[in-house]
This record gives sequence, structure tokens and C-alpha cells, in this order.
Amino acid sequence: MAKQKGSSKETVVGRITIWLLKLLIAFFVLSLAGVLLYRFVPVYYTPLMFIRMYEQHSRGEKTRLDHQWVPIDKISPNVPLAAVAGEDAKFLDHNGFDEKAIVKAIEHNKKGKSVHGASTITQQVAKNVYLFPSRIFLRKGLEVYFTMLIELCWGKERIMEVYLNSIEMGDGIYGIEAAAKHYYGCSASELDKKQAATIVSCFPNPIKRTPDHMTKDALRHRRQILKGMTYLKSVKFD
Repeated sequence: MAKQKGSSKETVVGRITIWLLKLLIAFFVLSLAGVLLYRFVPVYYTPLMFIRMYEQHSRGEKTRLDHQWVPIDKISPNVPLAAVAGEDAKFLDHNGFDEKAIVKAIEHNKKGKSVHGASTITQQVAKNVYLFPSRIFLRKGLEVYFTMLIELCWGKERIMEVYLNSIEMGDGIYGIEAAAKHYYGCSASELDKKQAATIVSCFPNPIKRTPDHMTKDALRHRRQILKGMTYLKSVKFD
């Protein structure tokens, strides 16, 4: 009898193992397919867009979703230049992660005064397009996974294109085209350096910071971005 019970337990464990293996394979195949799909197809909706609409509805507000996809050649060169200067200076060189920035952020956060992030533009794309806003370990682990897939399957130009088209830029406003029209009454292709730097300076907190409501932190960040843009001069994709 003891032998039969042992065999039964081994059978259950074996079945669970096989089921988990199949689940992991299915996840890998589907996630890879999703990353390859968005290598070519515009990203019209993201999980964050639906989360924000649900939050608006829960507050009794009218749901708003202002988003227009535009190809990167219809975006002013000032915008990716501002994004690199303000969000990820090593964007063109790293493999999705900025190790020095991560170490620096960890050391800063140990002091406990404020929390600094070290997410690259690629990591932000992974979070915005495939995941949900959260600090739980599982989400961060998935962010690392999708970041590696994106870097493997996309080029830097495509990563920047998706980034600028999917990032949140105000209450119900997503992407550089919607932001340009809402804040400046122009298209993304017409944004000058100061306008581009102003929009990017709001990226860290697009609900509290907006081009028409600049905080002291946003103004300071904009000055830093403009200096960085002068130093970089341009962003050239291979």
C-alpha cells in the first residue's frame, strides 16, 4: 500500500510538472508572438489606457482616451532628442538596462528620503505596452523579460517610436501627437526644442506635471533636458 501511495504522489507531481512546463511554453510562445507583432503593427491601446479609463469611471468622471499613432518620421527630431536627454542618456548604447543607473538608484533609495527609478526607455516600453503599473516583484520580473525580448526583436528606432506613441502625457492623453495637439495646437512634427523638452519633463509624473501646469521639479528637469539636447545635438538611429 505504501508503495502505491508513493507512486500516486509521484504521478500527481509529474502531472503538475508537465502542466507547468506547458504553461511556460505557451507563455513564451504568446509573449514572443506579441513582441514580434508590435515590431510592425502600431500600438493603438495599452493596459494602462484601460486602467485609467476604469479609474475615471470609478470616480464618476467621463472616460477619456485621446491617442493618435504617428510614425516616427512624422515626429519632430526634437522629441526623441529630448527623450534621450531627459529619460535615458545611454539609450542608443545599452542593451535595455543601465547598470550604473540601477546601482546609483539603489544607493539613493537606501537613504530613504525619496525613491528614484532607473528604468530605461526600453523598460518603460515593456511596462507601458505589455504590463501594468505596480511595484510587485512579479511585475518587475516580467518587465525584465519583456525588455530583453524587445531589445532582441526590435531596433532602437522602433523602440523610440512605440515609446513616444504610447507613453501617458496627461489625464487621458497618450502619445506625442495627442500631447502636441492638446498643449500646443500643433502636430508632433512641428514641436520645437523647448516644447519637446517641456513635454518630456512631465514624463516622470504626467498626472501632476503637464505642460500647462509645470511644477518646480518639472521646470528644473526641463532646464536639464535643454542642456542635454545642446550637448547631444541629435539622435541618429542605425
